[in-house]
Amino acid sequence: MEFFKIRRTIPFMRHALVFNIVSLITFLAAVFFLWHKGLNYSIEFTGGTLIEVGYKDAANVDGIRQALDKAGYKSEVQNFGSSREVLIRMHLEKDQSTSDLSQKVLQILKTDDQSAELRRVEFVGPQVGKELAEYGALALLVTAVGIVLYLWLRFEWRFGLSAIIANLHDVVIILGCFAFFQWEFSLPVLAAVLAVLGYSVNESVVVFDRVRENFRKMRKSTTPEVIDAAITGVISRTIITHGCTQAMVTTMLLFGGPALHYFALALTIGICFGIYSSVLVASPLVMWLGARRDQFVKPARRDRRDEHEGAVV
Repeated sequence: MEFFKIRRTIPFMRHALVFNIVSLITFLAAVFFLWHKGLNYSIEFTGGTLIEVGYKDAANVDGIRQALDKAGYKSEVQNFGSSREVLIRMHLEKDQSTSDLSQKVLQILKTDDQSAELRRVEFVGPQVGKELAEYGALALLVTAVGIVLYLWLRFEWRFGLSAIIANLHDVVIILGCFAFFQWEFSLPVLAAVLAVLGYSVNESVVVFDRVRENFRKMRKSTTPEVIDAAITGVISRTIITHGCTQAMVTTMLLFGGPALHYFALALTIGICFGIYSSVLVASPLVMWLGARRDQFVKPARRDRRDEHEGAVV
């Protein structure tokens, strides 16, 4: 389905070098911020305190979160089990015990609602966070290797290498944004990063499939012309697909509350850069790596009888 059809091929590859330079600068900036500032890990990765609080009536989660923020405590607040149960995740500061922290939190909560009752206090050690970080990195590595193998088998090694460079470019930029602004990096954000990786691959496959088709149809065209025609041919599909996805993600970002805020934010960054990398990073890389028509179309074999007659003559 196409809402509009572009009849004139847009010369994207004419500016391929500019696109790749912009991508390289953005990538290096993201790496710098990751190295210089690092990620602001949530309690799942760093360890901290879990506090479960019960109320007589439905708890005001937003009010609890605001009260703790005013007191200077960095926390994650959500309902647990029912609307009257609240689970609070907090970072444990230096020279502070879990019991002292829980009592201070309970005093703050009782100021707004005297029915607040401490149900459970647990300490999550940093070893748990270390294991989660290792498993998260392993999941990212396995995903990247699987993508390369899939594209290598389906298309050609140049396409697989170009796609994984472009897609890891998206992942590093997302992480760089979180490092620069010191947004909290939690398990939902990690899930969003992996989702963006798969989402970008889907767009790359669509473009690459059209490139392979054009190599067979456009016999007299050069590689840049083939790639330009492929990108122009799928641009309507790209706008529709990414527009619908971004509309859903924007809804989560605006109305999902703090629990989904950074998850939706990571998806928003990933979708925007996913379009850019799939079209304007992966495709130029395919061209730079030397993709040609003869890699997809085998030359016609001459009949043996004709060859023999030619030899006799």
